[in-house]
Amino acid sequence: MQNRASRRHVLKAGVILSLATLAGCMSTKPEKPSGNGGDQTEATLGYVNALRKEKGLPPLSNDPAAAAAALSQASRMAKAGKMSHLIGMGDSFFDRMKGQGVALPAAENIAAGQDDAEGAYQAWYRSPKHLENMLGSSYRGLGVAVVRNPASGNRPYWAMVLSAG
Repeated sequence: MQNRASRRHVLKAGVILSLATLAGCMSTKPEKPSGNGGDQTEATLGYVNALRKEKGLPPLSNDPAAAAAALSQASRMAKAGKMSHLIGMGDSFFDRMKGQGVALPAAENIAAGQDDAEGAYQAWYRSPKHLENMLGSSYRGLGVAVVRNPASGNRPYWAMVLSAG
């Protein structure tokens, strides 16, 4: 009987330790840039604002929180070597944006392989969902970044974050 209770305590402790470890992996803090790249907001803002003007929408402005969130996401993708909104177990777009101080509602466009801001913008423009994000009437701010990581072949990974800020 004592042996069974002892095993139960060991199993319970193992579950608690596993959950604590998993919780530690679910940070919403920005990813430190791992690779080469940086802020491409100014290089992209003209393209997006010309499109918005054409559609009768107000222009977006450079949002430092959105730019930092975009740099973090581009870095995460470059480090992982894959284009994905969600990277790792427990990843959450909402938690990432909230944790990085991005004014909500927010949206994220991602791309990979484009050599410059115009190429990334064109890829987003040709994608109905990404185009819808760029034309979102509730967005006021924009941040765009690109990161290349030698560990993933220096392929450029792009992220655009649109924010209410």
